[in-house]
Amino acid sequence: INNKHFLVVQAQTDRADNSALRNENERIYCENMAIREALKNVICPSCGGPPFGEEAREQSLQILQLENAHLKDEHDKVSKILSKYIGRSPIEASMPSIIGSTVDMQPPTFPASDIFVGHEHEIDQNSGTTSDHIIGNPYTMMKPLLEMEKAVMAQTVANATDELIRLLGVNEPLWVTSNNSSEGKYVIHRDSYEKIFPRYCHLKIPHARIESSKYSGIVSMNGLQLVDIFLDADKYANIFPTIVSKAKRIHVLDDGMSGTRNGCYLLMHMEMHILSPLVPLREFYILRHCQQLELGLWVLVDVSYDWAKLEKEDDPSTSRAWKLPSGCMIQDLANGCSNVTWIEHVEVDDKSQTHRLYRDLICGNSSCAYGAERWIVTLQRMSEKFGFAIMDTPPTYHDLGGGTISSEGRKSLMKISHVMVKSFSGILSMSGKMDFPQLSEVNNSGVRVSVRMATASDPGQPNGTIVSAATSLWIPLPPEAVFNFLSDVKMRIQWDVLCHTVPVQEIASFSNGVHPGNLVSILRCYWEQPFVQNDNNIMMIQESCIDSLGSMVIYAPIDIPSLNQAISGGDSSCRIPILPSGFIISGDGRPDTTGGGGGSLLTVAFQILISSPKSPDDHFNMEAVATVHTLISSTVQRIKASLNCSDLV
Repeated sequence: INNKHFLVVQAQTDRADNSALRNENERIYCENMAIREALKNVICPSCGGPPFGEEAREQSLQILQLENAHLKDEHDKVSKILSKYIGRSPIEASMPSIIGSTVDMQPPTFPASDIFVGHEHEIDQNSGTTSDHIIGNPYTMMKPLLEMEKAVMAQTVANATDELIRLLGVNEPLWVTSNNSSEGKYVIHRDSYEKIFPRYCHLKIPHARIESSKYSGIVSMNGLQLVDIFLDADKYANIFPTIVSKAKRIHVLDDGMSGTRNGCYLLMHMEMHILSPLVPLREFYILRHCQQLELGLWVLVDVSYDWAKLEKEDDPSTSRAWKLPSGCMIQDLANGCSNVTWIEHVEVDDKSQTHRLYRDLICGNSSCAYGAERWIVTLQRMSEKFGFAIMDTPPTYHDLGGGTISSEGRKSLMKISHVMVKSFSGILSMSGKMDFPQLSEVNNSGVRVSVRMATASDPGQPNGTIVSAATSLWIPLPPEAVFNFLSDVKMRIQWDVLCHTVPVQEIASFSNGVHPGNLVSILRCYWEQPFVQNDNNIMMIQESCIDSLGSMVIYAPIDIPSLNQAISGGDSSCRIPILPSGFIISGDGRPDTTGGGGGSLLTVAFQILISSPKSPDDHFNMEAVATVHTLISSTVQRIKASLNCSDLV
């Protein structure tokens, strides 16, 4: 009975619910019909015209669905790209935007850096050109950036800046003192780092390794001067001539705030080198970002970006490398100087390519070759050099017919010597294909030789065919001892085979640094140049430079009229043809177990101008190459004999 009663009640309830639903359905149907009638008479509020028909609405709906599907695909692609570049998805990497700030300052003046740095910028900073400006060179003639790619770049820059700021702000446990290093040099503790910053491995090859270093130093330039230099590719390459062989801005994604450049970020191409033909270049496409954290405090960030997407596995002249978040923090000091803390963090595959002479220097724990200390020391040396160039000093006496070198003449000569250093550094990138590789293979001499044609379009070089030759060797003496020997004018007759046994005379010299070895000198010598008629009207300009990591002695012949023009301080001094040769000296990167200062790596490079037709035949080229090869080999043997190490192979 109870079950029967329950079923009756259930049936009544169902009928009541069905009746209510039927009434609700009829009501909704009536409202729907009323709305349809109203829609037939509706007008567009914007134009006053009739509404779209059913077919048009269907087409619009299909278009929206396709656009949504396309955006979803793009979102998936961006997520994969971001995971590849920064090791985290966009959701994991979400953080407040670090691009832009309200801090503002007046634009600075740059009296020191302008002395040596050109002004032919790839992009005019004052033109307002921003994201879609492309430099006309073979690396960058590509399609303009898509908005989605700009978003990827912005996210990459944001995360790289966040990581670099965190790395700059702590030492232990992220940083530990490097083995066999002086105080203040640090390397990343890999386990601690990877717990905080897990990331994608960019070089999936067995020989890939990580280089990391951190170093600080005081630089005699204010913060805004340094920021301006780092964000200008031309100035950047000029202040680091012994590290950066090429630098180009490809895109300016944000020009930053006027005056402070806060928020500026760029896509750049750059090539780094160590000064030896035995070591391949390192090529990077990087995003560079400037962030002003507070008044007088900046962070400049570099991080690799796969812009060109070019594989160069078969190119021996380029070492495969990927720059993890790196850069520097610049803090203004009250005396017009800056405290700069530098971080270099690179994933690289060059161990199999690294020459045995440079393996300890590049692959060892010291990280001297491409480490943060090298950047800081070079920046300190160049800023010191700029300061000496503008220093108001008494005129320098010279023995070239009597007279003095004024401050303007001294600046002009220092410009020439700087161009000379930059030109000399550029010729040492000969680790790839050589014009005459058979010389090294046959004679097993290790001398790299190349021939190039210089025309009027190559400023600062004499016109004609130029033969360049370079080699590197190990010397069992400390770097300072080798430098003292090669920079001593009285000792030059012992190694310079072109001096024809006639002593060299120093006409004038002046300092361009605090160390007594940092000099620009004018020399008189009887120089017998191959393929060129001997002329007593030829002098020589030489720059010797030394710092805590190495030294160089670079010189070039210059005719007396051009020298007088430079001494007079003429504006055209930097266009005087210069063909430099010289020496690069560095430590060998090995621990000094004997306390004698360790060994040295010496690079010798010569350039000779050939007086010949514009298109000389191969026989003449081979004759010139053989002559230069003999010249550099004889010089090396004389240096070994003078330093009592002739038995070295």
